Order: sequence, then structure tokens, then C-alpha cells
Amino acid sequence: MKTWSVAAALLMVSTCGLAQTEQAAPARRPCEDLKAEIAKKLDAKGVVGYTLEAVDKGKEGDAKVVGSCDGGTKSITYTRGGTAPTQASADAKKPQ
Repeated sequence: MKTWSVAAALLMVSTCGLAQTEQAAPARRPCEDLKAEIAKKLDAKGVVGYTLEAVDKGKEGDAKVVGSCDGGTKSITYTRGGTAPTQASADAKKPQ
């Protein structure tokens, strides 16, 4: 009976350890990959005139933090800026 109790306890501990490892994995992503994923989501929602930057943790300033990368050593910040493209500039960029 003691053997089964010990085996069950070890199984539970190893399962909990694996779950914690999987939760920490997203923060280990390279910053450029995460920035590209966030930009894709923003573009799909029609957001224009923004800047995403990877900055050192703690140096975000007034920008909104939208992600963490490089093992939690850097933050991805979102800043609204610029203006939406005007119709004239959009027409100028169209191929003829």
C-alpha cells in the first residue's frame, strides 16, 4: 500500500511540474516572432498608425505593455502614433 501511495505522489508532483513548465514557455519566445504575431492580430482588426517595440523590462515608459519575450527580460510595447493613411496617399500606392 505504501508503494502505491508513493508512486501516486510522485506522479502528481511530476504532472504539476510539467504544467508549470508549459505555462512559462510563451514568455521565452523571441521578440521578433511575438511582435509579428501581435502586428498580425492588430492588422486583422483594422488598427493603423501604431508602433510595436521590444524594450528592456522596466523601461516601458508610458507605452502600453502588450507582451513579454526573451525569457521575460524584454517587454513588447504598443504606442499609438501617426495618422491613418489618407485616401490620396492610398491611391498613390496602388499599382497602375
